[in-house]
Amino acid sequence: MSTSDMATVLAWHEALNGRDWETLVDLSSDDVDIAAADHASQGIAALREWARSLTVTLSPGRIFAHDGVVVVEEHIAGSSPGDEAEAASAFRVVDDQVTSMFRHGTVEDALAATGLRESDLVDGG
Repeated sequence: MSTSDMATVLAWHEALNGRDWETLVDLSSDDVDIAAADHASQGIAALREWARSLTVTLSPGRIFAHDGVVVVEEHIAGSSPGDEAEAASAFRVVDDQVTSMFRHGTVEDALAATGLRESDLVDGG
């Protein structure tokens, strides 16, 4: 596990939630993949479009990491009271840049998809 990988992903969340598009782009590779069960896109323009369309905040919880793969359990909060959910994202980090981010419904799904395990927990959130 690289502390740098985890720091990159946490900074990425901070930039996303703060709507700091310049920092978000700086923390992402030019050909970054953004995917979820219902869509996938690639590149900085797609990242900007996806990020600008979000109307929720993604607060990191538990973090699992190994060999450039970082899974983050996320608390998702919308603008309305009670508009909350739990999910997870799996990141690939190379040279301090996010090269991919895949959304998963649960942290268990993200761990299974990446091959990470509970023993890869590095931050309890």
